This record gives sequence, structure tokens and C-alpha cells, in this order.
Amino acid sequence: MKVIIHDLGSEYEALFEEKSDVVVAADGKYAPCQGCFGCWTKHPAECFMKDKLQQVCRVIGQADELVIITKNLYGAYSAAVKNILDRSIGTSTPLSTYRGRQMHHTLRYGKHGLWKVIVYGEISEAEKDTFRLMAERNAINDGFERSEVVFIEDFSELEGLL
Repeated sequence: MKVIIHDLGSEYEALFEEKSDVVVAADGKYAPCQGCFGCWTKHPAECFMKDKLQQVCRVIGQADELVIITKNLYGAYSAAVKNILDRSIGTSTPLSTYRGRQMHHTLRYGKHGLWKVIVYGEISEAEKDTFRLMAERNAINDGFERSEVVFIEDFSELEGLL
């Protein structure tokens, strides 16, 4: 299953729906993570908040390919995209294991394919390096086999990257 998370306007919805199985718009119409860890323990992979992100753990957890389209914010995801990723902590469990000779949380849904980040907006070389490292670490933590970061200057490039 291919999942797209994006912080772009609704004018891109038709393109994203055509190119993926699930589209999650980072439109701010949801609450930020409260840090209760209920999606880890009380209600595995389900948030207690009854909004459009209640099932986001399950959606991301079942993704073979995750594509994140985000505006650069000092070498990191936009705040709206970061809120969605924060709400997806339930894709893993509170238990720990070794993966790649490093300690990580046990995956609730197993391994995945590609964690791809498409970044737009003004960005320095140092911020690009930060983004690449962050995406690589996020991919490892969430059980993705590989990560890819693409920086675009023109939105016309989007269709070919999906």
C-alpha cells in the first residue's frame, strides 16, 4: 500500500489520490499528540482522540511505501507534517529490540519498503544534509528498508516523483 502525507493545498488531492492508496492531508484539522502513549498500550495503534488521525498509526503501519511531501522548516518537516508523524508512534510497541546493531522499538506491523520525502521551499546545503540524516533515521525507526529525500524547486516535478 502506498501512503502520501502532504502539507500542500487541496488542488493536489486528485493527483495524490490517483498515485496512491491513501492520502493524509496535513491540513491542521486534527489535534496534536497529547503524549499519553495510549496508542502504545491501552488501544494499540489507535489514538483516543476522535479526529481524522485516529487510525493514522494503522495506515502508516501498513504502508509498503510512505511518501511525505513537506515544506522545509530549517532542515525538518513542516509543523503540520510533524504533527501527523507524532500521532503515528503507535506503529511500534513500547518494547525494544535490536535492529541493525541498534536499539529500536519493536515494530507492530513488520518491515516496510520505501520512506520517501519530497521537500520544497528554500533550503541551504546544511539543511539538506540535516533532512537526509533525519529521513534516514526516521526510516530505520519505523522499519523501512530504505529512505530517499528529493528536493524540488517546481511543483511540476511532483507527478514524476510519485
